[in-house]
Amino acid sequence: MAGRLEGKRVVVTGAAQGIGLAIAEAFLGEGASLFLIDRDGDLLASEAERLRAAGGKVGYATADITDADAIEQTVAAAAREIGQPNALVNNAGVNVFFEPLKLSDADWQRCFDINLKGAWNCSKAVLPGMIAAGGGVILNIASTHAFTIIPHTFPYPVAKHALLGMTKALAREVSSRGVRVNAVAPGPVNTPLVMELSDDWRAAKKQQLPLGRFGEPEEVAATVSFLASPAAGLFVGQTLGPNSGDVML
Repeated sequence: MAGRLEGKRVVVTGAAQGIGLAIAEAFLGEGASLFLIDRDGDLLASEAERLRAAGGKVGYATADITDADAIEQTVAAAAREIGQPNALVNNAGVNVFFEPLKLSDADWQRCFDINLKGAWNCSKAVLPGMIAAGGGVILNIASTHAFTIIPHTFPYPVAKHALLGMTKALAREVSSRGVRVNAVAPGPVNTPLVMELSDDWRAAKKQQLPLGRFGEPEEVAATVSFLASPAAGLFVGQTLGPNSGDVML
């Protein structure tokens, strides 16, 4: 299936490590051109230059996805460097886990700014170009938290539920103009975000999973790559779940 993303000009957020970096590598392997965004400028530059050295067409910029004006300018820079984006992967996210009454207003806002507003800012920035060109793909990286509520992870599941709502609502609005919007909801994956959680939690969670193991970033990237490809042409407003059996839909 190598080359099925030839001609894709893809913006990936949260691309310096973990699932975002695996998505970037998978897309390059399928022939796409990339523009990578992350808030960790040093790590982003290092990984982007590594991908360039391997022969990929890769641009990058440090940006805050919660700043709509900055993202609009960053997408304009992407258009100048790799061409008008015709695919977007909203991967950037942050764990915000609390017991509800111990949650501060600032943490509530941080959760929604990054996990929801940031995805909308990026989508809003790329949509005019996609609609003018007659097509495009937007993929939102959600979580099994959107389906299964775990105690003391508030308000993260609320934000991920909202992200799936945005996926469906936006798909309904723009699919008739050639823009497919879908989501991927991974289960536990061996990424820096998951490694921040306690050893006890990770051991207990593995025992709950039908596969008995966490996923790897590359396995999630394969799902995202499929949804970006022509093979997924009938997928609109859908969510795929590479989750080790954690949620069965």
